[in-house]
Formats: sequence, structure tokens, C-alpha cells
Amino acid sequence: MKLPRKGLAHRSGQMFFRFFTFLFTAGSLLLVTMNGKAGDWPQFRGPDRDGISKETGLLRKWPEGGPKVLWTTEVGQGYSAAAIVDGLVYFNDYDVEKREWLVRCLTLNDGKDVWRFSEARRIRPNHAITRTVPAVDGKHVFSLDPKAVFHCLDAKTGKEVWRKELVKEYKTKIPPWYNGQCPLMEDDRLIIATGGDALLMALEKTTGKEIWRSQNPENQPMTHASPMPAQLGGVKQYLYTTLKGVYGFSAKDGKLLWHAPFKLNVAVAPSPIAVDDELVFLTSGYNAGSAMFRITGSGDNFRAEKVFELSPNEWNSEVHTPILFENHLFAVGKKSRGLFTCLNQDGEMVWTSKGKASFGLGSFLLADGMFFFLEGKTGLLRLVEANTTEYRELASAQILSGHDVWAPLALSDGKLVIRDLGKMVCLNVAQ
Repeated sequence: MKLPRKGLAHRSGQMFFRFFTFLFTAGSLLLVTMNGKAGDWPQFRGPDRDGISKETGLLRKWPEGGPKVLWTTEVGQGYSAAAIVDGLVYFNDYDVEKREWLVRCLTLNDGKDVWRFSEARRIRPNHAITRTVPAVDGKHVFSLDPKAVFHCLDAKTGKEVWRKELVKEYKTKIPPWYNGQCPLMEDDRLIIATGGDALLMALEKTTGKEIWRSQNPENQPMTHASPMPAQLGGVKQYLYTTLKGVYGFSAKDGKLLWHAPFKLNVAVAPSPIAVDDELVFLTSGYNAGSAMFRITGSGDNFRAEKVFELSPNEWNSEVHTPILFENHLFAVGKKSRGLFTCLNQDGEMVWTSKGKASFGLGSFLLADGMFFFLEGKTGLLRLVEANTTEYRELASAQILSGHDVWAPLALSDGKLVIRDLGKMVCLNVAQ
């Protein structure tokens, strides 16, 4: 249920001040989380981990039949999506016939194979097989496979540089439906959540050597959520969600700075996001609901206060992490039958796509003032104007097919890479 909150006018003033404060305090964070060129899509949710591309000059209307298809390649069943760096497409895959887990590298322009890393691995389909997005810095590819083995590969050749077997080394428990976590990559390090002996861990990119590991006194297991960067109270932090709520860790040494308790059930896939320099939002499916927390403090002393809570009958997202745009949150509502929803920062619905479109558990990204959006049940690709007034569709095209089209999208150099359970497709969406 929603909790009592301050008046909207007062809250709006606070939001306005925090928003502009956040623009300045987040500057150093963006410098760290940015990897590659502005047109690259180097990791889960893009260069700044926010689901937003900086590309412009994209088509606002599509020809009949949709954007031009540049290439198509067959893929094993799953939801693993692409990372794109320096004109190369990297993604995880699985060959059922050979029983081999793969990391593949293709050219962005024409989809030609550059290399494949393969490893004999028996992985039975469990609501498909692959789930995660690798992280790529141009020199290395970092991939966390379904059975929680973390691989570092040479980005040019696919040769393995180092690996960490999390089950053996950290007593990690593989989550139901296999690992769904995507590593967080920064200029000098990688952040992954292991569960078991550590809740969160920082590694050197070139060697895999530990920089620090956080404590895990309650022995909480790895979840499907991914670590996320934040700048709260002037302190760089990493956010991570377990079934017991969301946690904030010091980026300097991995110390736990705060915990916001919130009951989650079965599994948690969406990752927590910093809305500004104080507010953190989390949501999940399986009858869990959503909540906004205010994180205050400085140095090593922080506290979490719940601002509001939404019951699962009000709004929640089961799979995908919301995107923050113009101080509003955009995502697909689970209990709203797949409706694309715009929420203000008080947790109130501004609009939904009711009567116009239903997206199931489809994924989306934001670029050039538009959402590229896949219908999870049909694979229909929709182009939706990004605004805080109403749902306004610009174009649509049936590019993919089948059910469970849930994989994230990737955009680089005017080319959109999408997939369903059997194929990956690259579209030219540039003007």
C-alpha cells in the first residue's frame, strides 16, 4: 500500500533541487561508468547502465515492413543480448547439438563471424538457457555463464585470459533458471555479486585479482538482479538487490553502507536504480510490489527511509529494470497485464498503454527521444515517443516472432540488434 507522503508541490520543489544537484554530483560517476565511444553499447543497459543511448538522427517513421534488415543469424534458445564495441557484436550463446556454451563475436555491419569461444558444457533448457549480456571494453570480453563461471576473453581473438568458477571459489549457489546477472564494468574494475562467501566483489579487469569483497553475514544467495552504480550523499556506491531488499556498498572498499529491507519472493530480476542523489527505486514480480527509498548520510554513515510502497496490485515489474527519463520512471507493469507505464516520482501512474498496446514481458531502450520496444508475446517491434503526457506510438513492425521475446535490445551506430528464441537480427534505424 502507499504510505503517507509530503504534498506534491513540496516534493516537486525537492525533486527539482535534487535533480540539478544530481547532474553535478553524478558527473564523476558517468566518467567512470562510461566505456568505449559514445556510439558503443558495451554492457547491460548501455554505456551508463541506464538503458539510454546517446545516439541521435534516428528514424521516427519506418517504411512498410519496418526498418531495413542488415543481417540475421541463428542463435540457441535464450535471452542473452548483445554488447557492441568498435563495430563488433558480442553475445553469449549455446549449441544444443554439440552441448557447448559459446561466446560469439560478429561484425556489426554484416553479421559475419569473427570468432567463437566454446566450452563443453551440458546445460538443459530451463525456461531457455542463456540470459545475460557480456561486458566489453575493447580489449576484453567479460561473461558470466549460466552455471556461474566468470570468463575473461581476449576481445580480438576470443582466447580465454582468466576465469573464476564462482561455485567452487565462493560457494555461490546457482539461482533458479540459471544465472541472470550481468557484470558491471568500469574503467578499472568489474563488479559482480557472488552470494556465498561474499555478497559483492570487485575484480581487476586485466588479471581477475580481487580488489575487495563485501561481507555476507546472512549467507544470502546470488539473485538475477545485476549490480548498479550510484552516487548517494556524495559517495560512490554499488547497489544490489536480494530477496531481503536493496543494499548499498562503498565503491572504495566494499563496506556495507546501508540496507533498505523489502520482502521479495521467489526471484528478483529487475535491478535497483538511483533516481537522484538520494532516491533509490526497486521493483520485482512474484507478488512483491515496488518501493522508493530515501538514502541519506555521508562518509560511512547512511540510513534508508521508505518514501512510498506500491503493492503488486498497484504496480510492479517482473523482469525489466525501469528507465528514468525527465524525472519519471518508464517500465512494463506485471499486474497491469503488460502495459507500458509512466510513473512519477511519487509512484503515481501518469499514463499507460491501455487500449493501445500490451508488451507482456518485452524489453525496451531509449534513444533520440524514443523508446524501442518489443512485445514479449509476439516479437512485434514498436517505436514509442518518450514523453510524460501520454502513450504515443510512432511506428511498428513485425521483425521477430514466437513467444518469450524478452531479451534486452542493443543500439550502436544507428543499428539496432534484437533477438527472439531462435534468431538475432540487426536493423538499420538511422535516417
